[in-house]
Amino acid sequence: MQDALREEISAIIQQEIKDPGIGFITILDVKMTEDLKYAKVLYSVYGSEEERRKTVEALRRAKGYIKHVLGTRIKLKYMPEITFVLDTGQEKLDRIDEILKQVKAGKEVNVPEG
Repeated sequence: MQDALREEISAIIQQEIKDPGIGFITILDVKMTEDLKYAKVLYSVYGSEEERRKTVEALRRAKGYIKHVLGTRIKLKYMPEITFVLDTGQEKLDRIDEILKQVKAGKEVNVPEG
């Protein structure tokens, strides 16, 4: 069920949402509660912090529409309440990769605390 939701949400965002605020988004996973009433949609956005911020807002605006369209495509007793969660794991991996490239090239690396 979670995979079906992930695929449908991804298709809705890519093909039907016309909001220019939505950036280059990838739906990574959907995690549902055992009672199937809540779904956490993990996603990533490629681009700047500003593009991520705009995408977060656009998804907030489109959440009701996405839930409505899901209800017409997937038959469930209850359509889950959807929460979109930005996954920053890939961003951290990209930063680590960049640091390793700088070290390999012999450049001085400024690593922030934390």
